[in-house]
Amino acid sequence: MAQNDSSKVGKVLKRGKGKEEQPQVPEGLWIKCDKCGELLYKEDVKNNNYSCYKCGKYFRLNTRRRIRMVADANSFEIWDIDLENKNPLDFPNYEEQIKAVKEKTKLDEAVTTGKAKIHGEDVVIGICDARFLMGSMGQVVGEKIARAVERATKERLPVVIFTCSGGARMQEGMVSLMQMAKTSAALKRHSDAGLLYISVLTDPTTGGVTASFAMLGDIILAEPGALVGFAGARVIEQTIGQKLPEGFQRAEFLLEHGLIDKIVEREDLKDTLHKLIVMHKIDENVSWNISNTEKSLFRAFQEDNSDNDITAWERVQTARMASRPTALDYANEIFTDFIELHGDRAFRDDSAIIAGIAMLDGNPVTVIGQQKGRNTKENILRNFGMPYPEGYRKALRFMKQAEKFNRPIINFIDTPGAFCGVEAEERGQGEAIARNLMEMAGIKVPILSIVIGEGGSGGALALGVGNEVWMLENTIYAVLSPEGFASILWKDGKRADEAADVMKITAADLKRLGIIEKIIPEKEPVCEANLAVISDYIRFEMRCFLQKLTTMTPEQIVNHRYDRFRRI
Repeated sequence: MAQNDSSKVGKVLKRGKGKEEQPQVPEGLWIKCDKCGELLYKEDVKNNNYSCYKCGKYFRLNTRRRIRMVADANSFEIWDIDLENKNPLDFPNYEEQIKAVKEKTKLDEAVTTGKAKIHGEDVVIGICDARFLMGSMGQVVGEKIARAVERATKERLPVVIFTCSGGARMQEGMVSLMQMAKTSAALKRHSDAGLLYISVLTDPTTGGVTASFAMLGDIILAEPGALVGFAGARVIEQTIGQKLPEGFQRAEFLLEHGLIDKIVEREDLKDTLHKLIVMHKIDENVSWNISNTEKSLFRAFQEDNSDNDITAWERVQTARMASRPTALDYANEIFTDFIELHGDRAFRDDSAIIAGIAMLDGNPVTVIGQQKGRNTKENILRNFGMPYPEGYRKALRFMKQAEKFNRPIINFIDTPGAFCGVEAEERGQGEAIARNLMEMAGIKVPILSIVIGEGGSGGALALGVGNEVWMLENTIYAVLSPEGFASILWKDGKRADEAADVMKITAADLKRLGIIEKIIPEKEPVCEANLAVISDYIRFEMRCFLQKLTTMTPEQIVNHRYDRFRRI
């Protein structure tokens, strides 16, 4: 991070008779941070991506700087300039106000649209600028965004819009309000065409812009600390008569409450946008690399079985070991470029479910998993791998997104079960699981579900409606825990070891029953030391699965999954 070097400019002293010498700020060289109050050297602020090098606050970017930051050099082609501004309400002095702000900002309106390249990838960009009437959305703003999205749909290009707005433009009344519907309708057509829209929320994004195109992205990113909300904090406090929580309506607040996918630092934004654009490109000629050498090596690995004399109860204990790799461990080991995304877009981001996009053999896949912690602190954060309803809704959101972009889905199952508590019941735990089961049955891309630890009851099945279901050798998949089984049927929880054997919950048992298709061998229980070897084998088998399933039509994939469960 750049540091203030006062020696670059020195101090200009204001001298007066009988007065102490006072520093005078040379005009244009310094800027004051309105968050921490520190005086900052402008050149250092610029070199720090226009952020305060004392407290980290982001300063607002003008259109020219934003384009320079995210688009390849000289690649931006501006669209739809000089659209005529109108005064539908005959609002006093509105035309003069528009003329003055145009001259001051050198912009034709509060949004600039056009086509650019991001690391060589074509993209349609829209950039809102707060200098133009606080980025408010009038008829011309709505028209420019709608035209840009329509042209992107026609040319089959992704759209990225950087939002920054105070909301609807009051001087245009209901004409302004209608732009919310117009821009949303254009984005619906773009989405129905199977195209990507990324919304990047910057400070501030409020009012009618928040309630329209800002929150409709397939992926919603935000800059750190960005203010995002529909109603202003002061209005809310006056309406409900309550003090709002710390950080209310900031990007971090939205991430915690499941409303955005990711907060991205400015220095990482261009690379993140590029990765997401590439990961959402639909390639009709998908290939999965399987060499003959790999085939012989991994067939030998499969035949090298571990000790089959381990009891069912011992497998239960092994499946629950804190040292076993988690869903995130497998996501980062098996795939490349895993980007974790967040939220159910409705209530909260459930940390017991992780989800994101990754690459396998250069092809994008959606990765979802139930995530446990390694220690008490992590387990509390992850709720011991027991998802709430919003966790299952988060998983379903990403599965539906995978279907839109024709990405295979890989689910990692590891949960004692869905969380059973008052909050979970209040928010519809049963409905959330049921909805997943029904929707997954009809998803038109391949789904592979792998049990990597515990597979507990309906909480596991909510990620288990796959075209195939696999289990690692030392894992379990059960209608409920052996302790619960023994307590319910025998009124004696101490008989859990006996129950584990009776329940037939091991990988070998379930393979014989036709519940699963494949067992991933564990010569030794999987841990950090042998994770890479076992992940290599899983990757190989995954390629074989995808090679087979991706040759099917969407209807065949759905029927394959339906027939699988119909046989059980």
